[in-house]
Amino acid sequence: MEILQRTVNDNIVNDGLNNAMSYTAFRDLVKTLATTDGTTGVEQSEALIAYTKLNESRMKRWDKTLKISEDDQTRIKNFKGSVTWLVIAESWCGDAAHILPVINKVADLNANIDLKIVLRDENDALMNQFLTNGGKSIPKLIMIDNNTGDVVNTFGPRPSIATQLVNDFKAEYKVITPAFKEQLQTWYNLDKGQSTVGDLLALLKV
Repeated sequence: MEILQRTVNDNIVNDGLNNAMSYTAFRDLVKTLATTDGTTGVEQSEALIAYTKLNESRMKRWDKTLKISEDDQTRIKNFKGSVTWLVIAESWCGDAAHILPVINKVADLNANIDLKIVLRDENDALMNQFLTNGGKSIPKLIMIDNNTGDVVNTFGPRPSIATQLVNDFKAEYKVITPAFKEQLQTWYNLDKGQSTVGDLLALLKV
């Protein structure tokens, strides 16, 4: 989670909102692509197609098994603001496959949270407004106050604990290795979405 440090172009954000889809529509898109050997995004490589298929399996599992504690549910339901969560993602993104189902479960608990998803490669101007350390890292959640239209905060591309794991590994080994990527997937599976829930609660300030 990061506080915005520069001016955001409202027109670009509004364009992103106009191009966005619901979580249900995104899931339907990924399901279709997984069964037709396709992927979202500009690049249509065999690797990204394989990741899309894998991510469909991951999201299907999280949609069914993710649990949010009663205490956290109460806190989410107590949120009194009115916000849109505009999330930049792609079907091939491994982090998005673990995080988007959590974001959706949280948003489902409060009618004051409107979740919309937009594809990164089709919305380059929007992505360039919300870079992470200069890179187009996804998923990226943009929180918009519905009463003012202002972007008030962001989250992503990973929960804070996972971000620290990545930063520590980069500091020691300089590059992210395939072996570390596997370790990160294991971390997501063991964490069961709870770190993401915690970061989203902090985003809502509840």
